[in-house]
Amino acid sequence: MDRNEKDEIYDEFYDCVNMQPKELEEWLETEESKSVGDSDDGESTGHKSGRRIVEIKRTNKDELTEDQFEHMNKVTNYISRHLAQRPDGDVEDTDWRYSLMNWGHDPLKDD
Repeated sequence: MDRNEKDEIYDEFYDCVNMQPKELEEWLETEESKSVGDSDDGESTGHKSGRRIVEIKRTNKDELTEDQFEHMNKVTNYISRHLAQRPDGDVEDTDWRYSLMNWGHDPLKDD
């Protein structure tokens, strides 16, 4: 992955992930966060991703690994796909919103 590709992924990630690390950590501790997503071992994919996002956001850009850039790309793709599936009506207390928040994006911040 070259520098331009990394810069693009970094910018997209920071555009999509609108929750701060502490805010995301606190969210991941809630029952709502733990109640959504697919899970093979008791923790959903999105919940695991949220923990990685906190770590990534606390890492200096020049210290990010290839693996972290790949995860950042995965996060932005997930958020983009999921936002396109927004349900009608009030989404405040929906699994749709909770799932996005596990991936670091609170759609209510966009409203």
